[in-house]
Amino acid sequence: MQCLLLTLGMALVCSVQASGIPQTEQDLEVPKLAGTWHSMAMAASDSTLLEARDAPLRIYITSLMPTAEGNLEIILHRWENNSCVEKKVLAEKTENPKNFRINYMAVNEVTLLETDYDKFLFLCMKSTVTPKQSTMCQYLARSPEADDEVLKEFFRTFKTLPVQLWFLLEWYQVEEPCPI
Repeated sequence: MQCLLLTLGMALVCSVQASGIPQTEQDLEVPKLAGTWHSMAMAASDSTLLEARDAPLRIYITSLMPTAEGNLEIILHRWENNSCVEKKVLAEKTENPKNFRINYMAVNEVTLLETDYDKFLFLCMKSTVTPKQSTMCQYLARSPEADDEVLKEFFRTFKTLPVQLWFLLEWYQVEEPCPI
């Protein structure tokens, strides 16, 4: 693992070579994902997707709301035009209950990697369009306090992914540039 400290003093960035996306054994119960979530840590296949305050995938997921059709409405905040804006993104269900189709920026797929519903959720947003495929993943928590054991599990999860990821560590310990 290679790490460097961002000069803004905001976070530690680490690169990890990962090797397929793990799937949880249980069937996903989308209604249990409803409610408030807090971004604890982010990772991306390209550090430029997260570095700048207005980077394309530097987003803060704040709420997930299942729809009657089995889709998932994602409420997120991001920095745009010198202000924090709220966005609603519809993630449409697919045959795989852990994968959803979306149309947000360059992203076209959301994968729910792991959750216990009560404390944490790991998810990834991906652009599967060639030539430049990219992945951004987040550790979301129900409370604004991160759990060190869950954070360690978040990092272990990425050792199995087929891309090199840049970690933005301990995001929860600094003031969010896009507070809600």
